[in-house]
Amino acid sequence: MATINNNFLKLPVSYLFSDIARKVAKYREENPDASIIRLGIGDVTRPLAPAVIEAMHKAVDEMACSETFRGYGPEHGYDFLQKAIIENDYLPRGIKLEMDEVFINDGAKSDTGNIGDILGLDNSLCMTDPIYPVYVDSNAMCGRAGELTPDGWSNITYCPCNAENGFTPTLPTSRVADIIYLCFPNNPTGTVITRAELKKWVDYALQHDSIIMYDAAYEAYIQEEDIPHSIYEIEGAKRCAIEFRSYSKTAGFTGVRCGYTIVPLELTARASDGSRVALNALWNRRQCTKFNGTSYIQHRAAEAIYSEEGRKQIRETISYYMENARIMRDALTEMGYEVYGGVNAPYIWLRCPKGMSSWEFFDYLLHGPHIVGTPGVGFGPSGEGYFRLTAFGTRENCIEAMHRLKALN
Repeated sequence: MATINNNFLKLPVSYLFSDIARKVAKYREENPDASIIRLGIGDVTRPLAPAVIEAMHKAVDEMACSETFRGYGPEHGYDFLQKAIIENDYLPRGIKLEMDEVFINDGAKSDTGNIGDILGLDNSLCMTDPIYPVYVDSNAMCGRAGELTPDGWSNITYCPCNAENGFTPTLPTSRVADIIYLCFPNNPTGTVITRAELKKWVDYALQHDSIIMYDAAYEAYIQEEDIPHSIYEIEGAKRCAIEFRSYSKTAGFTGVRCGYTIVPLELTARASDGSRVALNALWNRRQCTKFNGTSYIQHRAAEAIYSEEGRKQIRETISYYMENARIMRDALTEMGYEVYGGVNAPYIWLRCPKGMSSWEFFDYLLHGPHIVGTPGVGFGPSGEGYFRLTAFGTRENCIEAMHRLKALN
C-alpha cells in the first residue's frame, strides 16, 4: 500500500501567496467592476532589457542550425556564464571563486528549497523572523523543522527582526543552530545588515561548525555604502556559507528563470562517522541526479546582463523600481505610517495602523482602495502587525495606489 510523506500534513493548508490569490479571486468575482492594484507578490512588470532580448533571439537562431544546436547542457551550467558571474559579481569585490563553485539554476527559490537534500534531518535550524516562507516550508516538508506549535516550528530558533531591535537579528542563545538562514537585503522587510553584524554571524558559524544559507537575491538594489553585497566579503565565510543569487528581480527573469548558487570547495560538514565531507561534491551529485540544467537560451540571456549595454539597461530598470519605492515610502510617511525598507530593496514594510492585524489590514486595503499587499504574519510570527508592499508595480499603479490610500485616510 502506498503511503504519503506525513510531514506535508503538518504544513498550513496552503502557501501564503496562494491564500492571497484565492482571497483576491473571490473578491473580484463578487466585485467585477473593482479596479484592483496588485502590490503583493514580488513579480516584476518592466520588460526584459534589449540586450537580453537580443541575446535570446541569437541563441534561438543557434538552436535552429545543426552546426550550433545544443542538447543537454552541463548540470553546473555553461562555463561562459560561470566566468561572467565570477568576473563581474565577485572579483570586483575582492572575492576569488573557482568555476566549480558556481552552480547555475532556474532561480533562487529552487535551490534554497532543495539545498537541504544534502544535509541531515537532525540538524537544528535558525531563521530570522519574518523571513521568506520557502526556507521554513521546505524544511517542514522533509521533517527537519519538527512539529508545528502555536509559537512556530519546534526545531527552529526564531530570531525576531522588528522595529524595536532595528530589524537586526541577534545570535541564538537558547541552543546552538546547525543551519542558519539569512536573507539580506531582507525579503520581506527590505532592511539590510551591516558588515559588522554579518561578521558576528560568520564568527558564530565558524565557532559552532554551523552552515549559513545566505540569500542575496536583492543585492543589486543596495544603494548605501559599506553594506555587504556578498557574505564572502566577510573573512572565513567560504568555510561556513552557501550563497544564493537570482536574476528574477535584478533583470526581470521571473518568467525566464535563471539564477545561481555558490558552494565553496572548502565548505565541509561532518558525516555520521565523524569524517569531513565537502558539500560542493554532494551538491554536484544531487544536481547531476535531480536537475537537468538550465537551458542554453537562458544562459545566453543571463550572460547579456554583464555586457556594457546590459549593465546599463539593468541599472535603469533597478532605478525605476527604486524610484517607485521612494514614491511609496515618502507618501506613506507623509500619511503617518511607520515605514521601513524601500532604501536598499524594492520592498516597503509598514506597521499596520490602528492596531489592526496583518490580515485585517489586508482586507481593509482590498475592500477599500482595492490594493493588494502581503500580510506580514505570513512571513513568520514577528511579522504580525506589519504589511509588505512591493515596488515592482508600474509607476502609474504605485502612484495611483498612494492616491487611493491618501483619499481613504
